[in-house]
Amino acid sequence: MLTTKQKELLLFINDRIKETGVSPSFDEMKEALDLASKSGIHRLITALEERGFIRRLANRARALEVLKLPDSAIPSPNARQRRDFRPALVTNQGVETPRVSGMIPLVGRIAAGSPISAIQQDNGQVASPGGLPEGDDYFALEVQGDSMIQAGILNGDTVILKRTNTAQTGDIVVALIDGEEATLKRLRRKGASVALEAANPAFETRIFGPDRVEVQGRLVALIRRYE
Repeated sequence: MLTTKQKELLLFINDRIKETGVSPSFDEMKEALDLASKSGIHRLITALEERGFIRRLANRARALEVLKLPDSAIPSPNARQRRDFRPALVTNQGVETPRVSGMIPLVGRIAAGSPISAIQQDNGQVASPGGLPEGDDYFALEVQGDSMIQAGILNGDTVILKRTNTAQTGDIVVALIDGEEATLKRLRRKGASVALEAANPAFETRIFGPDRVEVQGRLVALIRRYE
């Protein structure tokens, strides 16, 4: 359980990162939470870090990463200058299924076609395919659409992804576009731009600036049912 102030700070940090790409300064956090000193912010950040909600990135100033969100991610009206909260696809918001050995959480659906708004909910779990290392962080998504059929990914398949925010050119990834639309595509880097490439000639390749695309996971396995 988080205290009200801990939750308030966590959501404020998450909102600011989504909006600007960087975490807020300690002065901004202090002002948003109406605290008298930055020492209170230090204590809140330490508590969130100890509980596994955030982590500090080494060798980078003002670098905080949000790892997960609480059960209820409704922003508190007390925090000032906060915009509507938009959850990333794989932040585990609302996904509280206990982890079971050999099982992977099924956290929603992903578009293999035109991007759709991310759908994240507790859909249960799927059995882990053989050969995946124990302890690595994986999640599963149900595929909707046929833009990746030439890569062997069909409508209705379940894809298993390794949670990561980095990918190599040619990797098939879950990409979050502009913080609100999610899609499954092959990633290509073209100079300073990022291309999301379909595996179906009926769909065009879409090209974005690097600040508009966030890698959420990399494809490692696929499950298909024939019933």
